[in-house]
Amino acid sequence: MPYEPLPYRPPRRSLEDARRELDENFQIMASRRSVRMFSSDPVPKDIIETAIRIAGTAPSGANRQPWQFVAISNPEVKQRIRQAAEEAEQEFYLRKAPKEWLDALEPLGTDFVKEHITAAPWLIVVFRVDYVELGDGGRSKNYYVPESVGIATGFLIQALHRAGLATLTHTPAPMTFLREICGRPLNEKPYLLMPVGYPADDCTAPNVSRKALAEIFEAIE
Repeated sequence: MPYEPLPYRPPRRSLEDARRELDENFQIMASRRSVRMFSSDPVPKDIIETAIRIAGTAPSGANRQPWQFVAISNPEVKQRIRQAAEEAEQEFYLRKAPKEWLDALEPLGTDFVKEHITAAPWLIVVFRVDYVELGDGGRSKNYYVPESVGIATGFLIQALHRAGLATLTHTPAPMTFLREICGRPLNEKPYLLMPVGYPADDCTAPNVSRKALAEIFEAIE
């Protein structure tokens, strides 16, 4: 993309407004939980589209925006994804996962049965775009792809949560079946599978705690 510097002078907030906004945002996000129990209540497509537009505002290496989001509500496609994910996950849980990983997952009660894939009204598959195909047959490499897509995914999770929706970050291993089912080109690699919807009426979530600020923060002044 051509670089054209433009004036950038967003309105500067007062310290009081900044602190209030940050405190409110923290309270909202502190209530976020990963959810595996979804309501079948529909979520309008435009809600999903706006959340993905927000994800697309994330910073990226050289502004290449190396991401692609595929949102799926089609029940048959969701069923195909669930079947493939469960096959991959069963192999992982039964034969490939190290004991330490299984021990870490045990308190969360997760296994290779993935009902949330078909229960949630939407699935969002996040793809990383490693390069762009050029018209002359060459390729143009993207930069800092995992970091850029990770940041965009964080934007997406926050947008969905603030809209009152729940989600789950799911990484079935391996995930190559997602590219085939979604019909994506070879320059795109599956990065994340996210069921999205409202929590079920009887939804429960693990009683997790976050690390205290002192455990994750150090100031060098």
